[in-house]
Amino acid sequence: MICSPAPEVPSIDQAYSKHSDSITVEFTQVSGATSYILRAESVIGDFFSETVVSSSPGTVMELQPFTEYKLSVMSVNSGGRSQPSYPIQAGTVVMAPKLNTTSPDDSTILVTWTPVEHAVLYTLCFIREGSSSRLKLNTTDTMVTFDDLESGTNYCIKGTAWDSEGRVGDDITVCQITRPPSPDVTHVQVTTGRSLGVTVYWQLVQGAESYMVWTTNGQNCTSIGSSYCFIIPVECGQNQSVFVIAYNKAGASSPSEPNIWVEEPTAGNCSVVWDQVPLVEYYVAFIKRGDGMEESCNTTGTSCPFFCMCGYTYLTTVFPYNQAGSSPYSQVQNYTTIPCCPDGVTVNLVSTETLEVMWSPVKGAELYETTAAQTDDTIHCNDTAPVCVLSDLRCNTVYSVTVTPCSDLRGCNRTCNPHTHETAPCAPEIINMTQTEDSTYRVLFTNPNNPNTNYTITAIGRQDIHKCHARNNSCELTQLPCGSTYEVMAVATTTVGRSLPGFTKLLETGPCCPMFINVTQVTQAMTNVTWSPGSGARSYIVTLTSSRGHAKCHTLDTHCLMGCITCSTNYSVNLEAISSSGHMSECKHHGFSSSACCPTSVKLYRRTNQSLRVYWRSLGPQIQNHTVELYGTGANHTCVGKKYCDIPEETCGDVYTVVAAPVGLNGDKVSFCRPRMFSVPCPGSNAGMSKYLLSNSVQYSHFATF
Repeated sequence: MICSPAPEVPSIDQAYSKHSDSITVEFTQVSGATSYILRAESVIGDFFSETVVSSSPGTVMELQPFTEYKLSVMSVNSGGRSQPSYPIQAGTVVMAPKLNTTSPDDSTILVTWTPVEHAVLYTLCFIREGSSSRLKLNTTDTMVTFDDLESGTNYCIKGTAWDSEGRVGDDITVCQITRPPSPDVTHVQVTTGRSLGVTVYWQLVQGAESYMVWTTNGQNCTSIGSSYCFIIPVECGQNQSVFVIAYNKAGASSPSEPNIWVEEPTAGNCSVVWDQVPLVEYYVAFIKRGDGMEESCNTTGTSCPFFCMCGYTYLTTVFPYNQAGSSPYSQVQNYTTIPCCPDGVTVNLVSTETLEVMWSPVKGAELYETTAAQTDDTIHCNDTAPVCVLSDLRCNTVYSVTVTPCSDLRGCNRTCNPHTHETAPCAPEIINMTQTEDSTYRVLFTNPNNPNTNYTITAIGRQDIHKCHARNNSCELTQLPCGSTYEVMAVATTTVGRSLPGFTKLLETGPCCPMFINVTQVTQAMTNVTWSPGSGARSYIVTLTSSRGHAKCHTLDTHCLMGCITCSTNYSVNLEAISSSGHMSECKHHGFSSSACCPTSVKLYRRTNQSLRVYWRSLGPQIQNHTVELYGTGANHTCVGKKYCDIPEETCGDVYTVVAAPVGLNGDKVSFCRPRMFSVPCPGSNAGMSKYLLSNSVQYSHFATF
């Protein structure tokens, strides 16, 4: 006898659960196997099963919902079964919710279910029979109401539960029909014969399976599929009201009744209006306001006026009466008036171009629309909160803001009055700044607002602040010190508030003039000008001007040597202080007069009376006194004259140094005239012709006698 070996051990690819009582296992099939055994064991060890399958995939049944199992697979042939595969763990999904459905009225379906163990979320898929559109709803509740449905229409609801791991469980589908609508009675006919009867006719309604007709004295008849039935017998001489009710699996419709509605031709003036009912002598209308206030009126007509306040819901019903009494049932009509306009609306400017609107909540309003006429009635807020912010508005603009209360039933109340408020003025911009006087600057700026706007120009320096005010487009900043830098900005102000400051511009005042300017003549043709530093000045230009010429110097220092000066000339002195940015200040100085010219042709003569004469030739427009200083080895003399002066000779054959210099009107002697040296021989010597030599800036000459 030949024994077949046991087949190879298969392996599990994956295991998953689509139903709460089963797990499907996909595994690799092995050669020589005729079947397979799926083994399932609960994790806690209270369940064990083996299921024979012919191929992959295989399903293990009769499991518990939301339970973890260890799964393995074995291959089987005539030689026996293989060893179990390496086990894997998988869990079943949660159960489907047990949906219970009812139709409380002809437009509503109520779905309820008991909580599903381990479920954290439920999904309902709602579809009308014959329609392809679906409504999908996720919820954690165990009750859902679907309203605004069609009367007498079948709807199907598919329910699914989800566990905490996000796995979808079983699903269940139930169908529910809505109650039929109320049928309208079209005709009531009294039939005569052996017995007096009444035939009642009505319009067939959608979804109805049967109808019942009953009268106010308790008589009734039924019909299945027909639009009429008979009530036999009836008593003669009786006034009765007839009502028809339609039925289907969901229940009964509302009884047929006269139509009732409310009209409000003008705000606050309402009327209850209804269709006329046969066999009626008069009607009693009841109007009940939402806060409990109630009123009624009797009338033989088909309307009843009443005062209706805004923001309230009114319940209205009408009972027809005749000698037999009133109708036992009457339609109740809800009517909600338009929501009231809000009181206490305040509009505040919270920033330059933002308005905050606040108001008190009003009755009947479910949300509020806030608009502004100047923004083409754009809805800035559509909110339930009694506050709104209108942002990104135009500056210096009056806005007409309207708060419109709205409700779902009546829409929006478009009769509310607007409230106006102005935004802050627009920010002015500085165009330019010009200096008009030494410390005064005119500021020119834009004027983008209405004529009643005040403008303030502020100049902020390191140590001081200056301001000017205007209503036009310019003002003057005064008493600005020289050599200073200011940040200048413009702000507009109205009764509403202040604008944002305009862009800042830099103002640099002219550099300060020096406290002093000194002009000192160095030589007959050169002067030295010195001055004190001027605050804010980086460089200077000094100019000496006269009718006989001028001199000019541009320097970074506070001193300057200037040539090309003419002696005995009056000069005007001007200094320009220049800042690093090129701003210039002109500084005047008192005039400067150059000194008298040094004399020329200075000569020394011996006179016969043993005296020496110093002779010179004056330059300049007038002859003035000169002082002469004569120095020798044994002589030291000073004399004054206009063309010459005499000095006694003490020792012959001496060498003299002579300095001749003009004397100014104030008695000051010119200090830069050059000295000359003369050799004076004794009488009787051969002095030849006079010589003129230069050495060490001293002129030498031989003595001359006359």
